[in-house]
Formats: sequence, C-alpha cells, structure tokens
Amino acid sequence: MRALPALLLVLGLVGPAAADDAARAAAQATITRQVEAFERDDAPAAYAQAAPAIRELFPNADLFIGMVRNQYRPVYRHRSFVFGEGRDIGADSVLQAVAIQDEYGVDWTAEYSLARDADGQWRITGCRLIKAPGTNA
Repeated sequence: MRALPALLLVLGLVGPAAADDAARAAAQATITRQVEAFERDDAPAAYAQAAPAIRELFPNADLFIGMVRNQYRPVYRHRSFVFGEGRDIGADSVLQAVAIQDEYGVDWTAEYSLARDADGQWRITGCRLIKAPGTNA
C-alpha cells in the first residue's frame, strides 16, 4: 500500500520536471536564434527575439542592435557561448545563465530572462552581464 503513494509522488515530480526542461530548451532556442542573428548582423532577426517591452524601448531593429553593440558587446561578439543553469521563475518565465568569453578573452556570465508571449513564443525580456571575478575589461 505504501508503494502506491510513493509512486504517485514520483510521477508527480517527474511530469513537471519534463515540462520545465522543455520550457528551458525553448528559451535556449530563442537565445540561440538571437545570438546567431547578431553573428550575421541581422538586426531584424535579433530584434524579433526581444519581448514587446524591449521593442517599446527600442522602436526599431537598428536602434536595438546599436544598443547591443555598445552595451552588450560580449553577447554581440564572443569567442564562446555556453548555456549554464536554467530555472523557472514563474509559470511562463525562465532565467537562463550563459557563460561567455568575449572577443578579448574576458569571461562573463549573461543572465537572460525570458517570458512566453500570448502566442506561445518565448521572448527575451532582459539580459544582465556580470564580469567574472578578478577580470579587468
């Protein structure tokens, strides 16, 4: 008799974890699309991955990519870009860490926040860059 409640508990934990993994994979795909667009200097494709609130701040793709070039250079141009821990921060929100080495060899962590739009697509709502401790840039 005790096995049934334990099995139900395990099944209850496995189901949501799989959904969380799928959400994180979809969020990572959104980040990847944007980073690949930056590599091609494809402003419209990079801009398309941004959430509506970001697009309100930067009303066109050229303004957006110009801001990224100036303020998020390690994201815009880098030697390496590796996904780290991702976690759910709400029903339709994900926080995704990315380890970046910029074009000069300086290590950074980018913390991306993403939210699912009403149409079900994941969009980037923000990115915070943190320089690795002990580095100068």
